[in-house]
This record gives sequence, C-alpha cells and structure tokens, in this order.
Amino acid sequence: MGLGGCIILIAAGAILTFATDWEVEGANLDVIGVILMAVGFIGVATFTSIARRRRVVVPPSTPVVEDRPNHRTYE
Repeated sequence: MGLGGCIILIAAGAILTFATDWEVEGANLDVIGVILMAVGFIGVATFTSIARRRRVVVPPSTPVVEDRPNHRTYE
C-alpha cells in the first residue's frame, strides 16, 4: 500500500468517526473509524521509514575522472 492508500484510510476513518451519525446493527462505526485511522498512521510511518532508507546516497566506489579535451599544438 502506498502513501496515497494510507492517506485514504486515515480520511475514511476520520469520516466514519467524526462526520457520521449512522447506526449500524452489530457494528460500531466509531471504533471502525478509529481502527482505520490507526492502520493509516502505521502505514504512513512504515512507508516513510522505508522511503528514508531508500534515499541513502552511497558514494561511488571508483573515482570520477573528468574528460579534458586534448589541446595539441602543431609546430
């Protein structure tokens, strides 16, 4: 799940928890919304920690040699 999916989970959970007053028999939508938000926050934290590890820049193992043009003088 990418970062967008995690944000969608957070938004859907917040909508279920704070913006609805529906009554569903056998389910508490407030608890479901909190669970969705928690899963979304855990996903965001996991995604950012993995993305941070991927961005580590490793210096090249061989030296970089710049090409210089040959300037020959003809006499």
